Amino acid sequence: MAVAEINLDTLKDSDVESPWVIVGRRFVRHKLALVGLTIVAIFILLAIFAGLLAPYDPLKQNLGPAWANPSAEHLLGLDALGRDVFSRLLYAARISLTVTIVVNLITEVVGTVLGAVSGYFGGWVDSLIQRIVDIILALPTLPLLLFFSAILREIEVPGLPKEWSSAFIIIVILSSLGWTGATRLVRAQVLSLREQDFAQASRALGVGNWDIIRRHMIPNSLAPIIVNATLGLGGVIVLEAALSFLGFGIQPPIPTWGNMLQGVQERLFLNPWLAFYPGLCIFLVTLSFNYIGDALRDALDPRLKH
Repeated sequence: MAVAEINLDTLKDSDVESPWVIVGRRFVRHKLALVGLTIVAIFILLAIFAGLLAPYDPLKQNLGPAWANPSAEHLLGLDALGRDVFSRLLYAARISLTVTIVVNLITEVVGTVLGAVSGYFGGWVDSLIQRIVDIILALPTLPLLLFFSAILREIEVPGLPKEWSSAFIIIVILSSLGWTGATRLVRAQVLSLREQDFAQASRALGVGNWDIIRRHMIPNSLAPIIVNATLGLGGVIVLEAALSFLGFGIQPPIPTWGNMLQGVQERLFLNPWLAFYPGLCIFLVTLSFNYIGDALRDALDPRLKH
């Protein structure tokens, strides 16, 4: 009986390529996601090099004109206290993006670990974690954030400058309530994974539960975790801006995009550009994160073969 020969030339690229190569190829087909990635990269670079790019001290008040229009000397004009708006936008990007990225990192890590433990062990462990999640989700999020922000915002963290001390408090507040979505997402993934053959084979070979969670459950749940984290970035930056705009976030004179919006309410119709600049930054970054998340969701979907 003749053995059929396999023509390697007829194999599709997806049969021999790394899964991450396939994901990368799918991702770059989303032109809007590439634009969004470029915009986010530009903002991150501006934030990192704000000290070199800012022409003026963002906290220094000018005793001369205030509410000045854009000019060659001050590209985006001056605010109510004569501070350079362009310099403040650059430093605001540093704080706003740092808060956003750190909050998402903490919430995804905590949510992933708790969700994996909840889904894998089940029983009273699952019930306890899920009841805590239910309680947090039942609470009115914004009033609770405003309450804790009002109480904790004046606390200074030893060893940190004042601006980063305020940012640290906001990170703790947002992270304490933001991990529930990731927990439920990962729990659902682990519930479908724990009874599959590879998990049962690992248990039969004597592999410990924690090793199975670390080596199999969490790595096999990475795709939805990555998508959830990317889509969550836009939500956190809007939430931080909302807290600062309402006066319960990071306080002036420390610049964030949210409190820069708050400071121009009374001059909104006379000097609208002062609200336009920070609003545009929030809009661009949030939209970019959403496009990136949409592209990653499509690229990581195992049902798509091309």
